[in-house]
Amino acid sequence: MKVLVINCGSSSLKYQLIDSATEDVLAKGLCERIGIEGSAITHQKGSAPKKKEEVVLNNHTDAVKVVIEKLTDAEVGVIASLSEIDAVGHRVAHGGENFTSSAVIDEDVIAAISDCIELAPLHNPANLIGVRSCQEIMPGVPQVAVFDTAFHQTMPNKAYLYGLPYEYYEKYKVRRYGFHGTSHDFVSKRAAEILGKDRKDLKIIVCHLGNGASISAVKGGESVDTSMGLTPLEGLIMGTRAGDMDPGIVSFLAEKEGLTAAEVIDICNKKSGVLGLSGGFSSDFRDLAEAAAEGNTMAATALDAYAYRVGKYIGAYAAAMNGVDAIVFTAGAGENNAEVRALIGQYIGFLGTSINPERNKIRGEETILSEENEKVVTMIIPTNEELAIARETVRLVK
Repeated sequence: MKVLVINCGSSSLKYQLIDSATEDVLAKGLCERIGIEGSAITHQKGSAPKKKEEVVLNNHTDAVKVVIEKLTDAEVGVIASLSEIDAVGHRVAHGGENFTSSAVIDEDVIAAISDCIELAPLHNPANLIGVRSCQEIMPGVPQVAVFDTAFHQTMPNKAYLYGLPYEYYEKYKVRRYGFHGTSHDFVSKRAAEILGKDRKDLKIIVCHLGNGASISAVKGGESVDTSMGLTPLEGLIMGTRAGDMDPGIVSFLAEKEGLTAAEVIDICNKKSGVLGLSGGFSSDFRDLAEAAAEGNTMAATALDAYAYRVGKYIGAYAAAMNGVDAIVFTAGAGENNAEVRALIGQYIGFLGTSINPERNKIRGEETILSEENEKVVTMIIPTNEELAIARETVRLVK
């Protein structure tokens, strides 16, 4: 089967066409600035060089049409016609409590995704636009929704409930949902394969450390806790997100700065994290590591605070599972930033593991970072959410 994987943002659309038989990426690309002046598509056929082209993208339907044009183009395309696409897999941010696994999309599924818009107002509307656009252009082609929240639906209530009046959970479903579930699931499965063990026999802590970051405790193959909450704002300090903080700060800053609560939350989402801690220097961990090495104390402080928070969560999740067999780093900084991993390594020695300085020089490759015969294995495993979505799509469609 050839599966088109779609990941829609508010003004972007990432895509990959994957041959499920070989799991090769036939083509991939990015449509950006959709509905904004200067919109463009960057397309790559196999391992050929990327080609960027400015195109008019008034909406996501335009973007899907351009993607199809590129995939079927005589020069840069990889299929002869639209009929060669057997199924479409969509990344959907929030499925609430409705979905404990992926689902074939029908009107009931669309309605359920719509019901979760208030929980993910920046993501779910864009995800739905992608679904509707594909339905319009590829009627009859089966589509599958793969939810970021689904993997974490195995959390027990002691982990997902907040210390609020229970009526707010009953009335509004205010609880921890978690995100990056597709990545946490994929990476923990791969960790078990590398270790030559059944995931059901392991306790794994997955550290998904991208610009948005989360940590999960995976026990016996199931998520039993995760750092993100009702929204992706909770948990770790991130690229631009504040992470855990005293909720009283919202009203305090609103009063001091003459802002609404919504405006303070916007600051917490977009101007905080390592960007805010570094004095607005950068949200990119590569920039921060370089600046810290050159003596930028604010950049160094931002990295220290970030690594400290990651280390605390690792310790907490080892306690939650009453032990840990493997700690896995994945996503942008987790896979590629040796400086960040080394800083985190200062806090995990008590678990019976370490990060070998020589092995830590590796970027973006499956690597065992810990020394031989240590109690806990520490490793890098590159995530592949698109492949995970394609696999789920094939499983459900077949």
